[in-house]
Amino acid sequence: MTIRRWPYRRIHALLGALLVVALVASAGIGAFSFSPAAMARYVGGWLTGAPVAGSDVLARNVFLSLRLPRVLLAGLTGAVLGVAGTLMQGLFRNPIVEPGLVGTSAGAAFGASVVFVFGTGVAMASLGALAVPVLAFAGGLGATLLVYRLSASFGKVNVFTLLLAGIAVNAVCTAGTGFLSYIARDPQARNITFWNLGTFTTADWRGVALVGPVFLACFGVALRYAKALNALMLGEDEAAYLGIEPRRLIRRLLVLNTIMVAVATAMVGVIAFIGLVVPHILRLVRSADYGFLLPASALLGATLMEVIDVVARVVIAPAELPIGIITAIVGAPVFLSILLREQRQGSAGFYG
Repeated sequence: MTIRRWPYRRIHALLGALLVVALVASAGIGAFSFSPAAMARYVGGWLTGAPVAGSDVLARNVFLSLRLPRVLLAGLTGAVLGVAGTLMQGLFRNPIVEPGLVGTSAGAAFGASVVFVFGTGVAMASLGALAVPVLAFAGGLGATLLVYRLSASFGKVNVFTLLLAGIAVNAVCTAGTGFLSYIARDPQARNITFWNLGTFTTADWRGVALVGPVFLACFGVALRYAKALNALMLGEDEAAYLGIEPRRLIRRLLVLNTIMVAVATAMVGVIAFIGLVVPHILRLVRSADYGFLLPASALLGATLMEVIDVVARVVIAPAELPIGIITAIVGAPVFLSILLREQRQGSAGFYG
C-alpha cells in the first residue's frame, strides 16, 4: 500500500510523530546539549516547582529561558508559514504563490521597520508592545491586496501577472525598508537588518505567547473553509454555483492569512519559501484536498523549521546563520522547478 493510498489520519499521525522527534532533537542540540532525560527533568521540575540541584541551575535556566521558547517559536512559525502558503495557493489557485512572493512578508517587514524608526511617536507609543504586530499586519495586508488586485484585473488570476505584480510590490516595500534603514540610527538599522534576514536568536516566551494563540485561532477558522477552498479550485464561477461566495471567502482568508504571517514576521523577521515548499511536497505525496493539506501543512512546516533552525545553529558554530538565508538557498531552486514544470504543462492561469 503506497503512501498515496494512506488515509489522511495516518499521514497526519506520521507527520505528528516526525514533529515530536524534530522538537526533541532541536531542543537538545546547540551550544548547550541536553539529553531527553535532562529535558524531561527540567520541564517536570518547572511544572511542579521542584527544587534543582546547584550544578543543574545554569543548565536548567538556559533550557527553560532560551532553548525551549526558541524551539516552540520555531515550530509555531513553521506551522504559520506552511498553512499561510497553502491558503494563499488556494486563494490564488496557483502552486507558486507564498507570502514572500506576493508581498505579504515584505509589506509586514516594512510595517515593522516603521515602528523601529518612528517608534517614539505618540501613535506608536499608544500601541505599546502591539505596535510592531499592528503595523506589520497593516503593511502585509496592504501589499497582498494590491498584488491580488493587479493579478486579478481581468477577472482571473494569471500566474505571470501575479509574479510581475509580486516583484513590483516587493521592490517598493524593500525600497521603503531600505530608505528607513538609511535614515535610521545604528541600533534601529541593526533591527531592520535582523528582520529582513529572519532569526530565532531573540525568541522568548512573549513571542510564543503571541504567535501561539493567534495561530491556533486562525488555523481553527481556516479549517472551516477547507471545503470552500476545494470548491474555489474549480474557479470562482463554479464555486458560486456550489453556494460559495468567492469574493467574501477571498477577503476573509486574506485577512486571516495576513494576521498569522504579520504576527510571526513581527517576532522572527522575514522567512521566505517555507510556504511554497511545504504544500508542494504534500500535494506530490498525497492529495490537493484542503481537508488534508491544512493540518498536514502545519505539521510539516513546523518540522522543517525545526530542522532548518538546527542547521542554522550548527553550520557555522558558535555563530548562527540567519534562517532566511537557508530557506532561500533551499527554496529558490524548488520555486524554479515548479515554475518550469507549470510552463511545460501549459499552466499559465489556474491551479486546480
